[in-house]
Amino acid sequence: MRTFRHVPIGLAAVVPVLALALTACGRTEEGASATLPDLTGPWAVESLTTGGRTLHAPDRARVDLAEKEATGNYGCNGFTAAVDFSGTSAVTVTPGATTEMACADMEFETQFAKLFKGRLTIDRGPDRLTLKTADGSTIAMTPRPPDADAPLIVTQWTVDSLISGATVASVPAEAAGKARFTVGADGSASGVLGCNRFSAKATVEGSTLTFGPVTSTRMACEGPAGEVERALTELFGSGPLTWKIQDRALTLTAPDGKGLTARAASAAE
Repeated sequence: MRTFRHVPIGLAAVVPVLALALTACGRTEEGASATLPDLTGPWAVESLTTGGRTLHAPDRARVDLAEKEATGNYGCNGFTAAVDFSGTSAVTVTPGATTEMACADMEFETQFAKLFKGRLTIDRGPDRLTLKTADGSTIAMTPRPPDADAPLIVTQWTVDSLISGATVASVPAEAAGKARFTVGADGSASGVLGCNRFSAKATVEGSTLTFGPVTSTRMACEGPAGEVERALTELFGSGPLTWKIQDRALTLTAPDGKGLTARAASAAE
C-alpha cells in the first residue's frame, strides 16, 4: 500500500475536503473602512492561465475564503492557507498544510499550488473572481454553492484512504471502490470490507460510532483488497470511533490515531 505524508489529519478525507462558514468582515486600508462580503465564501475554480497556456480545472478544484484563512482543493488534494486582505484590491496567501496523495491531474495541482501563494491582485466581476500573480498568471473562479453534508445514517460510504497517526495511505488502485459500508437507521451496519461482506451492530452516540462484533463471509482475500480488509476489520473492532463529516466526506478516527476517510456515494452509485 503506497503511503503519503499528510499534515494534518483533518485534510485526508479529502474529500475530501473541508468547508468554512461564510464571513462578512470589516477591513481597513489606508484609514478607510472596506467590507469583504463579495470576496469571502466558497468559489469553484474554473481555470488557470500561466506561461501562455490555459489549464481547465477538475470538478473538485475550489477555494473557500474567510477573513484570515482559506481552505480548498487543488483538484484532488486538500489544502489550507493563511490569507491577509488588502481591502478589496489584493490578498496575500501563505500556504499551510496539504494532503499529498497521488492524483490523476498532477499538472493542474502543481500549477494551482504554485499560483495560489504570495500577493495576488483581485479583479471582482459580477459573476467571477480573478486572482492575478505578479507575472500576470491568473486563477479564474466563480461562486460555488456550499455542498450539503451527507448524513452519517443511511448513506453508502466508500473508503478512499486509511489513517495511521499523522500518515494517510490512499487505497491502492486495485482495491479502490471495493470497501464500502452503510450505517442503518435500525442500529445495524453492513457492507464490504474489501473482499468479504460483513454485518455488525452500530451505535451512534453524539460524535462517536461504535461497531459491535463483525460477522463476515470467509473468502480468502489476498493483495491490496486483503490489506484493506484486515485494516478495516481491526479498526471496526477497536471500540468507539470519532466521526466527522464535511463536504460529503466522512472521517472515522480511533483513540490510537488509526482511522479512515470515506466519500458519500453519488446518486449514480
